[in-house]
Amino acid sequence: MTPPVNAPSIPSLATSLGEEKGALVQRLIEGLDSSSLTWLSGYFAGLAARQVPVTATQPAPAVEASPQGSLTIIYGTQTGNSRLLAERLKQRAEAAGLAVRTFRASEYPQRELKNERLLYVVISTQGDGDPPDDARGFFDFVVGKRAPRLEQLRFAVLALGDSSYPKYCEIGRVLDERFAELGASRLLARGDCDVDFEPVAEPWLGEALERARTELGPRTSLATVTPLRSVPVTPTFSRENPYPSLVLANQRITGRGALKDVRHLELSLEGSGLKYEPGDALGVLPRNPPELVAAVLSELRLEGATEVTREGRVLPLVRWLTEELEITRLSRPFLSSHAARSGSGELQRLLTPEGGEALRELLASHQVIDLLRAWPAKWTAEELVGALRRLTPRLYSIASSQKRVGEEVHLTLAVVDYEAFGTRHVGAASQYLATRAAEQDTVNVFIEANERFRLPKDPSRDVIMIGPGTGVAPFRAFVQERAEAGASGRNWLFFGEQHFRSQFLYQTEWQEALKKGQLHRLDLAFSRDQGQKVYVQQRLREKGQELHSWLEGGAHLYVCGDAKRMAPDVHEALIDVIATHGGKSREDAKAYLESLREQQRYLRDVY
Repeated sequence: MTPPVNAPSIPSLATSLGEEKGALVQRLIEGLDSSSLTWLSGYFAGLAARQVPVTATQPAPAVEASPQGSLTIIYGTQTGNSRLLAERLKQRAEAAGLAVRTFRASEYPQRELKNERLLYVVISTQGDGDPPDDARGFFDFVVGKRAPRLEQLRFAVLALGDSSYPKYCEIGRVLDERFAELGASRLLARGDCDVDFEPVAEPWLGEALERARTELGPRTSLATVTPLRSVPVTPTFSRENPYPSLVLANQRITGRGALKDVRHLELSLEGSGLKYEPGDALGVLPRNPPELVAAVLSELRLEGATEVTREGRVLPLVRWLTEELEITRLSRPFLSSHAARSGSGELQRLLTPEGGEALRELLASHQVIDLLRAWPAKWTAEELVGALRRLTPRLYSIASSQKRVGEEVHLTLAVVDYEAFGTRHVGAASQYLATRAAEQDTVNVFIEANERFRLPKDPSRDVIMIGPGTGVAPFRAFVQERAEAGASGRNWLFFGEQHFRSQFLYQTEWQEALKKGQLHRLDLAFSRDQGQKVYVQQRLREKGQELHSWLEGGAHLYVCGDAKRMAPDVHEALIDVIATHGGKSREDAKAYLESLREQQRYLRDVY
């Protein structure tokens, strides 16, 4: 644009500021009208008067929103889904001009609860009625006697769970009722999400956003200056758009005679842009076994070629059952629908409050095909597709450090394959992965970050890793990462399985790490190599004095694996160790362990 003839000449930005800074300022002012430029000139003049330096590389300090004038979102998650939904809500609220504060439950300053005016909680239920590890402190505070009265608060809860468990969405339900007991006003009804959370979560988020806009109105504040700095490249591939990863290796790592088929998989991430850290998980989109799909079609006398519409998509029934819908896991809603169709009084009784334990056992032991065979009922193709829940991604702890393997990701998985009700049963994801051919097949994957299961930032800290069975996977990544980074802290691994000869996973790698000083202690428990079974919790008690010494010296403690039996047993063993060697009562030992959790020195990835 040519200036008017009588306008004074303006020195070029490059002359005044230098080439680089001049280009940055030019990018800032492009497209601004005269009033915006006038405002900017006054703003920069004000900065100069106060001698506030402006830097193009350092962001301006963020001003914390106060609880009274903002929406606060608290999330608690075990697998990452609650965090994903909380961040989605935060992004939409900020785009709508609202002030938003977002906290992981473990990081929320509980003293501020009494000052909150608008609060949304997005929280999952772990297993059959437990809070996720990162929300235990928050949950205990809210349901406990120290919780304040909350007459000033308006709130809403989005609960996530798995309807395969009788106490489905229990933690969200309890918090929802407790906030009301404390005098808070429910802004909208609780949303209860199953494993396939989108059908409930998306409408709930939309209504929650509209209610928040009504409560707060758009934010009106002084304009802020966005620092001019390079924008990080966001990976193209995600849960919604998974990466087709080539299988590089698929190796059985249990020996002849082992009761379990455990696989080591290596997958390519070349060109994907995907990055991960030790402790993260790999999401895998599985397919159901063709034999199982054929069995369901045969039992219901349905044709796989029949085209069926669901949510605007039209697919042959065989594709719905293979690629889209869950048939290896039985859900309560499907059970309820089938009970009504079959007219079975036995199934109806399971769905009553008195049927809790029997319902739990049936959901855990039966697949869809077992239900269809034991209690026959008629289903049309359309009804079946509408009733089954979506096939959801499976998450596997990553067993490699990207510092060592580059554009690869490694997994350790046990193949689910067993006999029940007179027929063979297999797991959807494990069977799918186990049958992928190296250098031929691809698997659709994405990275699921796990911020609550990270190595200590201080590389001089010791780490204690307890990982029986495939729970050892993330600790392979931990040891690789610490070795590549030159961490000076010591590494102590507790590993357990059934048999030394056939099930010592990654034996040669651990032995090599010991020789190189990358692994400093290795304690093993093989439960069936002797008359009396020995598990890792017994080894913890045997090594209790030194274990306690490591903890007193600042070590970080990690547990990965089975949530139903192993994790509780290990937790009890740790309490015993702290009580015995710390000279504490059992209650004080529990408090000590809880303090480690609060310090993020006791972290668990259990499933």
